[in-house]
Amino acid sequence: MMARARSLALLWLVAVALLLGHNGWLWFVQRIVPDTDIMALLPVQERDPVLQRSFAHMVDAAQQRVIVLVGAPDWDDARKAADAYAAVLAKHPDLFDTASASEQVQSEWLSLFQQHRLVLMTAAQQAQLEREPAGYWLQQGLAKLYAPFGGPKLGAWQDDPFGLFAGWMQERAQETPVRPRDGHLFVADNDRQYVLLPLTLKVPALSMTAQDKVLPLLKEAKAAARQSPQVQVIEAGVILHAANASSQASGEMHTIGLGSIAGIILLMWCTFRTLKPIALILLSIGIGCLGALSVCWLLFGQLHLMTLVFGASLIGVAQDYGIYFLCNRLSASETLDSRALLKKLLPGLSLTLLAAVIGYMGLALTPFPGLRQMAVFSALGLVFAWLTVICWFPSLIGPRSLRGGPLARGYGNLLARWPLLRATRGTWIAVAVFGAVAIVGITRLGANDDIRLLQNPPKHLIDDQIRLSKLLDAPTPVQFFLVRGDSAETVLQREEALKRRLDPLIAAGRLSGYQAMSNWVPSLRLQAQRRALVDAKLLQDAGPLAAIAQQTEEDAAWVQATATALRAAGTPLDIDTFLKAPASEPWRHLWLGREHGEVASIVALRGLSMATVPALRALPEGMQGVQWVDKVDEISSVLGRYRQNMGWVVLGAYGVVFALLLPRYRGRAWRVIAPTAIASLATLAILGYTGQHLQLFHVLALMLLLGVGVDYGIFMQEHPERSDTTPWLAVGLSAANTILSFGLLGLSHTPALQAFGTTMLLGTLLVWLAVPCFGTSSPLLKANADANGKR
Repeated sequence: MMARARSLALLWLVAVALLLGHNGWLWFVQRIVPDTDIMALLPVQERDPVLQRSFAHMVDAAQQRVIVLVGAPDWDDARKAADAYAAVLAKHPDLFDTASASEQVQSEWLSLFQQHRLVLMTAAQQAQLEREPAGYWLQQGLAKLYAPFGGPKLGAWQDDPFGLFAGWMQERAQETPVRPRDGHLFVADNDRQYVLLPLTLKVPALSMTAQDKVLPLLKEAKAAARQSPQVQVIEAGVILHAANASSQASGEMHTIGLGSIAGIILLMWCTFRTLKPIALILLSIGIGCLGALSVCWLLFGQLHLMTLVFGASLIGVAQDYGIYFLCNRLSASETLDSRALLKKLLPGLSLTLLAAVIGYMGLALTPFPGLRQMAVFSALGLVFAWLTVICWFPSLIGPRSLRGGPLARGYGNLLARWPLLRATRGTWIAVAVFGAVAIVGITRLGANDDIRLLQNPPKHLIDDQIRLSKLLDAPTPVQFFLVRGDSAETVLQREEALKRRLDPLIAAGRLSGYQAMSNWVPSLRLQAQRRALVDAKLLQDAGPLAAIAQQTEEDAAWVQATATALRAAGTPLDIDTFLKAPASEPWRHLWLGREHGEVASIVALRGLSMATVPALRALPEGMQGVQWVDKVDEISSVLGRYRQNMGWVVLGAYGVVFALLLPRYRGRAWRVIAPTAIASLATLAILGYTGQHLQLFHVLALMLLLGVGVDYGIFMQEHPERSDTTPWLAVGLSAANTILSFGLLGLSHTPALQAFGTTMLLGTLLVWLAVPCFGTSSPLLKANADANGKR
């Protein structure tokens, strides 16, 4: 047996050496960086890949952008401040790409549409062509020719004699309030005039290394621009939110991890009054972390920063196994060998590991990649810590290695004074009162599955985002229409049908507009209709063009040449030509192209309010290939559905764990699991009385509480009579450390983690208080405790 134990210890030493080598390679050679993308925590829409791709397309379009507005009451001041801001970033062309508003770019942008100007007109102009007589268009043409304020002119009068193309361009310009001015992009409100600086990052916005480079430069540029107190700088971009999340998560990881370790060290010192148990517990936790990180990286190819934050707290549960062994070693006879002691404790230790892993694996049943990774990380951490205890602790802790401190003796004496549940009238009354109070509290629980609880950005970032969105009238990337068809032509036609339904909402002021590819490239069918309409209404013999020639004393040759030139500009504009042109760059994110056998596009909405959403949700009814997408609502509904499903999973897990306990504990199996069940009900009742809204993370915490709480029940039922205080000491140390870990997690600024931590804090405390009540009495122990109390 001795040789076998030594071989097992050596084998585990080799495994740990490999873990150390792999971790060293990951951090110092490969230089891995944890993922900070909050979207990685969200569920993947596996049922509809086109829908998932549309959302990713909208998000990816904004991910590398940083939008900066530099404003002042005076335009010159705003321009000088913007130049100072841009000058700082211009020194780093490897990090930033800035857009240009030069006349050359504008000319190239316009030239594409001028080649197809005959078929580019607004819906209102098309309606006028269909109903207005020739005399109306004669007056329109003469007004464009002679009136000094006849509207914008794009080229010679003969290129657009009736102003149709100019009207279309004017409508396109209204899709954004931004205008070119003095070589800059300009926008204004009632108080300030702003220079718009659209920046494109050349480095990944979600990379922590990139954030460390970009954020100081943005801060330096902002300081350079704000030399005058009148200057205001508004910044918005994914990298700002990602950097804040990274900083917040890193700070919480250090606080939670270091706080947990500090608590373990303090409690272990007060209990054993020697450093060796502290070192061994930290060793088991450290190996648990190393093993979890290595295997998770091999399984997932990356690690999310939130996994490390979560694991920094949950891995603290791994100390239960070492504490249980150490407490039993402390109270065991000096003649009992540590390997023989382990053999005696192994059934209980195995059940505690199994119950905890079942609890963690409940997290893996969710559709969230981030939560699955957290579950696997934590479960693996427990397995590696457990193996460390099994393989090394018997060899490193001998019969005379430990001596109990006053904390252990004083705390152990409390057990004799703890109430025991008996089938008496008072007990049944207490059960009835508890049941009534719990039911009332639980019925007060509301539900809140809002996905925005996953992140809690600071107020200044939210304020800047809101102000910038209002100034730029920008559409939201998470609420839009998805349009699909078997060809690009079908998609464009369906977009046009959708826009006809949206126009009344714009007229009523419920929307300010929409962005769609068909705004720039009408369907070929519509282009053909317009070309035929212009030819029939304006260019035919004796039509408005000929009447204008007569009024201006031009001959038939002029009419023929002008009509021929206009018809030449009536060639169809196709989507591929537009997408290859520089003019399409701001709108390319609206076109998904061919995805999974069908063509798809996005119609984005401007000026959308929550009050308009119900009308938009019902708008596509009866329209083939048109779907309303509300990613916030969709994911929130997924959260709600999984909250309900996980509630049933928790109940099922109780049944599984109870079945695992029956062979060993038989009639006492209910005593192992009852404290955790009571604590869970009481926690839900407390949340209800304090006005909390139930969310998925409360339920996930209850799932984990099952694994943790059953550990305490097993510890106590391994020695059901109170003649031995060893399990009570192990429960106390484990619960205190778990409470400390989850108490710190409850201080997280992320509401989801805070809800998880608060639930675990309350639940663990209540299990700790309840678990001794389900033991059996020992008159001898009570007599000894009374005697000790009289000394």
